[in-house]
Amino acid sequence: MSWHVATVVGARPLTDTARELTLAVPGFAGALPGQHVDVRLTAPDGYQATRAYSLATAGVDERVDLVVDEVPDGEVSPYLVRDTRPGDQLEVRGPLGGYFVWHDDDPAPVLLVAGGSGVVPFLAMTRARRLSGRRAPFRLVCSVRRPLDAIGHEEIDTPDPGLDVRWVYTREVPPGWPTAPARITADDLSAPGFGPEDGTDVFVCGPTGFVEAAAALLTGLGHPPDRVRTERFGGA
Repeated sequence: MSWHVATVVGARPLTDTARELTLAVPGFAGALPGQHVDVRLTAPDGYQATRAYSLATAGVDERVDLVVDEVPDGEVSPYLVRDTRPGDQLEVRGPLGGYFVWHDDDPAPVLLVAGGSGVVPFLAMTRARRLSGRRAPFRLVCSVRRPLDAIGHEEIDTPDPGLDVRWVYTREVPPGWPTAPARITADDLSAPGFGPEDGTDVFVCGPTGFVEAAAALLTGLGHPPDRVRTERFGGA
């Protein structure tokens, strides 16, 4: 798969450490919700660094929306979050991945479980659901350290018929929140209409430790392992 030259045409902060970038990518063939792309940067001395980023929007036009969360001491993410400006160019290859995707003609209920910036591919899925007019039941469970770390919270919390949202805060909760900070539990992943008996399609995305813990909870609830699709990320 060839590399495409991409031009940054938009950039907006989502949290203190996360930023959404919109790229114009001539020749890009569009993507399915849940796919990702490789991004390559080349330094003046010729050194190259490549990282994979989930797409925040799927479609058929020559546009790519990424959400990048800064990794402390990282090579690529600090530049994309802090320094990239409209007009800058980089390279993109993709879309990649055919397993961790949602098809808008699938009527099965969908349970999305995100840890931190693992919510990004689920933004693509919920946006695609909204645009398609399909009304497959969606439930999105987002685990974040504190409210200020919640990527896309305003969009996610906008009322959308058939989309149920649950936030889990592990370090700090909003004022008046009814529970203390805690890690995700089986109760967070259980809801009427989204159980294994409902034929639910389950997607889990986040850091490796989170994904493994959430997948264990889900299979413990009876979800068949082949219905639990996982995507994990970690340090490069």
